Amino acid sequence: MAAPTAYSLIATDLDGTLLRSDDTLSDRTHTALAKVTRAGARHLVVTGRPAPRVRPLLDELGGEGLAVCGQGAQLYDAGADRMLWSVTLDRELAETALGKIEAEVGMLYAAVDQDGVDGLTLIEPGYVMPHPTLPAVRVPRRDDLWAEPISKVLLRHPSLSDDELASAARGVVGSLATVTMSGPGTVELQPCGVTKATGLALAAAHLGLMPSETLAFGDMPNDIPMFDWAARGVAMANAHPELKAVADEITLSNEDDGIAVVLERLFGFCTHSRLTGRKPKYIQYEGFRPARREHAPDAARPALRANGGTFATRPSGGCRRRVAPRPPATSRRAPTPAPAPHAPAPPRTRPPRTRTRRRAGWAPWAGAG
Repeated sequence: MAAPTAYSLIATDLDGTLLRSDDTLSDRTHTALAKVTRAGARHLVVTGRPAPRVRPLLDELGGEGLAVCGQGAQLYDAGADRMLWSVTLDRELAETALGKIEAEVGMLYAAVDQDGVDGLTLIEPGYVMPHPTLPAVRVPRRDDLWAEPISKVLLRHPSLSDDELASAARGVVGSLATVTMSGPGTVELQPCGVTKATGLALAAAHLGLMPSETLAFGDMPNDIPMFDWAARGVAMANAHPELKAVADEITLSNEDDGIAVVLERLFGFCTHSRLTGRKPKYIQYEGFRPARREHAPDAARPALRANGGTFATRPSGGCRRRVAPRPPATSRRAPTPAPAPHAPAPPRTRPPRTRTRRRAGWAPWAGAG
């Protein structure tokens, strides 16, 4: 069955977008994605994580399709557990770029993601993983990072902010690599010219879909190329200011099921009812107009009319809710008895008019003589 909206491809980032802070997927978002898939659209994960770190989540989603990993450097087939396409970062160029950045900002701590479906994440002494739940292997020295082909390099500075480090790196790296910022404490070097848009375009072509059919969700500056490629980009409320500046719409945060809210509105279904035990949020989203009033399906209208009810939408254009008919007004006071009949009143009579003769020359304003 064809998707009920113009969007046939739903591309979502993971950290800070689809996942909550504890790396879990909410029931509401999981249900929304399942309904979108049943409606005919395709859900595609587009993440900076390498393929081995995405496989458990894809298993939870029940997905056997494609995933764009490694900031667009890997196109992973979850069903076959193999790479359809991948590009590696030249290790000599990576080491040269790392040296240039350290000459500019001082000592850095580095880590790498190895290429392949079984690649490891290696970290040098002093490097702290921004996601403690993701597995990593600590190596005794930096030279051990370059032992196997890699897809990207992760950088951390002991004092500079992510924005400062990314800006300084872009100023000295040049064409050696592409510098991205994908999350708190995550500045990365990846193959030159490779972005999330690169992998998303390859995946869409493999699925036979176009940019005009793509709806993208993200939260960090590394999602900007993906927003530029897709027909519509939706930033989370917790997104970086640079991404919010280019987004077509800003939804709720990843903790408040921002993706589910948008999908429910666009695809016309509800996954948020009184059974969830959570109160709906009635808000005005930044960057878009509230949806027009929606009506009940044709099959439901006769029954609703028979019961005197209608269907209406929330101000945010989200879940439909039934508006019950208002009960008739009642009063606790006893009704006032009707007045007792009585004889008609006699007709009114007017006294006869008399004319007063006034003497000649008399006037009402004249005083006494």
